[in-house]
Amino acid sequence: MKIPPFVFRLIYRLRRVYWRIAKPTTYGVKVLIIHPVDSGRVLLVRHSYGDQSLWSLPGGGYKPTRETPEQAAMRECTEELGIESESCALLLEEHLTTYEGRQGYQKVVRLNAISDDLAPNGEISEARWVAVDLADLPGKPAVSKWVHSALTAYAKT
Repeated sequence: MKIPPFVFRLIYRLRRVYWRIAKPTTYGVKVLIIHPVDSGRVLLVRHSYGDQSLWSLPGGGYKPTRETPEQAAMRECTEELGIESESCALLLEEHLTTYEGRQGYQKVVRLNAISDDLAPNGEISEARWVAVDLADLPGKPAVSKWVHSALTAYAKT
């Protein structure tokens, strides 16, 4: 059963309220997915919640006692995009964030896709393979800081 986008928007709003009240420590992963044939292309997404105009990286939360950031990255890509990746993930960056009252540990992981076929779920409003210089995004797109940071780290590998 496919979850409709409005459910993700509702959950997002509820989580923001919870974060402001409880001020939890969170663990998240963002994933820079490399095209299976052209290493000069990466996958960017626009989510169906939050700032829907913003191009970003797929990802989500995880519990470090249950999985590694690399395992979480692979799981999130499968859940959100229906995309399979090679089992060798590379941790590109680690960040400590303090956003909306919570302290978060954000990992940026690089994965190599096995196929460029996508099957986005309701969490993703749009997904697109783009050049690493972002030149083929239409107009003057808003791009998340995580995209710029991940692409800078990827260029150094």
